[in-house]
Amino acid sequence: MHYNFRLFWRTFYRSFFDSKNTPARLTRRRLVFLIIFYAIWPLGSLFHWFCFWLDDIFFPAHKTQPIEKPLFIIGNLRSGSTFLHRLLSRDAETFTSLTTWDIYLTPSVVQKKFTQFVSRLDKKLGGHLHRLLYAIDRRTLGQFKIHPISFFQPEEDENILMHAWDSFWGTFLFPFMDEFPNYQRFDEALPPERKREIMAFYKSMLQRHLYATGKKYYAAKAPAFSAKIEALVEFFPDARIICLVRNPLDMLPSTVSWINYSRGVFTGQPKTYIYLDEILDLTQYWYRHPLQYIDTHPSPRYLILNYDDLIQRPEQVIRGFYEQFGYPDKPGLPIIIDQAVKETLAFKSDHAYSYEEMGFTREMIVELFADIFERFGFDKRENEMAGKQVHVAALE
Repeated sequence: MHYNFRLFWRTFYRSFFDSKNTPARLTRRRLVFLIIFYAIWPLGSLFHWFCFWLDDIFFPAHKTQPIEKPLFIIGNLRSGSTFLHRLLSRDAETFTSLTTWDIYLTPSVVQKKFTQFVSRLDKKLGGHLHRLLYAIDRRTLGQFKIHPISFFQPEEDENILMHAWDSFWGTFLFPFMDEFPNYQRFDEALPPERKREIMAFYKSMLQRHLYATGKKYYAAKAPAFSAKIEALVEFFPDARIICLVRNPLDMLPSTVSWINYSRGVFTGQPKTYIYLDEILDLTQYWYRHPLQYIDTHPSPRYLILNYDDLIQRPEQVIRGFYEQFGYPDKPGLPIIIDQAVKETLAFKSDHAYSYEEMGFTREMIVELFADIFERFGFDKRENEMAGKQVHVAALE
């Protein structure tokens, strides 16, 4: 099992002793976060890794747990992956996924088995603990206003790599980009041995989850795996991959807004939009790299899916890839879709952005992604104002 101790030390050192002139300056707010984080995370990590060790003793069969037809939803951030992933999670008879609770509180088999026992006991006693946890969930994670988050909803799989301290998501807590490997270009930028270590750890986490839950098919929301598609196919040769594509005029500013907001939660909100060069590089690579791979490795196990098709014809799209990928038919799909759409639209984001505030123009975005516009025929909106302020879309 793999852990990046060097990166953990470097992020610690930079946070306290070398954060000047970085987005994570040691302000009072930042200091409070760091004190809380380092009071909880190291002890939590030690406990999780102790439980991983217990898994090998009490549940060694997890190491040979098959992962049949896993579904990975990739593509750029803000391209509909949350909507599709949470829609599929409602088909609990077919799919299982890692929730925020699974990722950060119960990543091991031992922990999952224990919480399953407590859950069954609580249900027999009236479900008081269940109601308390959901109330706490609404008052904590439920307060995030740009993206719906809950302990009990599926979340981005890149998070599970935080237990190895080798994840792009670490940059949200510690935005010292010069310390982190170039996860944004994972397939081409990381050494082969490092890639194998990270992917082996990830695979072991999925095996533990499937073993503990007894489910057959796994569905992952994995935008960051757009940069890992080659490694993904190597470690999961039976993988089904959906690559979501969305109009760059919608995707890019929404991604800039989301990354700035999310990192700002831990560092303090910047007065202007930053990380622009990084995001421009990331979004272009996460468009072109998976598309190039799929183009050069055609297979019925891969699907390029237009965001507009997903939003406008969700039942037709989902029935189509269920059949294409060999998943069992779901008779109650219309009800599941209706519930998912209503829940998603009920989320009210108070976050807004405009092109002008970010320093973009419509022409600039169209030029940067010229090949994407040409391939998918996305609307270039030549008659619309590029700087118009828009609110973050719910179905992202």
